[in-house]
Amino acid sequence: MTTYTEKDLLKLAKRINNPKRNYLLVDPLQAKHMPVSPSAALNMMKALGRKVAELYPETRLVIGFAETATAVGAVTAGCISDDCVYIHTTREEMSEVGGWIEFLEEHSHAAEQKLASEKLKELFASTETIVLVDDELSTGKTTVNIVENLMEVYPELEDKKIVAASIINRVSDENTAVMKASGIENVSLLKLENLDYTKAVENIEAVGAERVNAPESDVKPCAAYPVPDARLGVKMGDYNEKLAEISEDFINSNRLNIYGKVLVMGTEEAMYPSLVLAEHIESSGIAEEVKCHSTTRSPIGISQGEDYPVKSGHIVHSFYSDDRTTFIYNLEKYDTAIIFTDAKSPKQGAVNDLTELIRRNGCDNILLIKGDNDVQHL
Repeated sequence: MTTYTEKDLLKLAKRINNPKRNYLLVDPLQAKHMPVSPSAALNMMKALGRKVAELYPETRLVIGFAETATAVGAVTAGCISDDCVYIHTTREEMSEVGGWIEFLEEHSHAAEQKLASEKLKELFASTETIVLVDDELSTGKTTVNIVENLMEVYPELEDKKIVAASIINRVSDENTAVMKASGIENVSLLKLENLDYTKAVENIEAVGAERVNAPESDVKPCAAYPVPDARLGVKMGDYNEKLAEISEDFINSNRLNIYGKVLVMGTEEAMYPSLVLAEHIESSGIAEEVKCHSTTRSPIGISQGEDYPVKSGHIVHSFYSDDRTTFIYNLEKYDTAIIFTDAKSPKQGAVNDLTELIRRNGCDNILLIKGDNDVQHL
């Protein structure tokens, strides 16, 4: 198994307009804020997943935290078992969901999260161990919040083993004890000291992302697929099989239109489907190089510092709501760009913005895949 170091997994960035925490830890292998080979991203996620699977093979329920850990959670669940159910939290409104468990991610730019509750009682009954997955644990408060909220509604959880899994764990000994007192065990890919990076970013000269005012785009969806929605819960064997089927069908249908240096871009919480597609394109050999990352809600400062992880950034419309903007960072020049969203009706403003940015970077070969889900802004 590959050993990952702090240098591999952590780059320090400056947050913009977030009074709760002025820094952000950027993982260059996570396929979120920085473009990366899909196989490199998935191998990193699988390293955590295999560690969890080895320690807790009996797990049949994994809960991921939106938005940056949605792919990490899916990969972790897939490493455990095809029978493992994966569900992730969301910040989206979904009219088809009848009940929610709500909680706070206290340091986040968008603190409110929620978990669809309609199937939870059944899912909890089907497993003795529940794994909660985040990309980074800093204080453990988010995990404690959701566990406490869940136990209020489902007291039977007191008899379950609850595990917090993360790529990076920076939780102090004191807060680790608090988590343990709440019945939560920890497992991570990389354990780091609980450092406060506030002063480390104070003198970084960073500016906010640039707003895009894009004209109407002529890019229309070239494919539409019923993407399973992990916000509602998916069995990983079925989920992976469906995403592989979508990927192969898309590649076979568009083989002549996929060439050169290729970008596969996901949208907000929908990170895992784009990573799977990107890996299939990469392994097919039809492209010279494949990169993957996604739009994000995180407002990050832009700086040209030598080791600074975010060199460029733009504010774009959301694929899910006309009333919300998101960000895309570190957009490079590509020969082919594939935007993969799970929204059934992608907002035209988002299509306009992203296609304009991609064209500004010298790529006119843009393909858009839409899903069969219609989530709306919370």
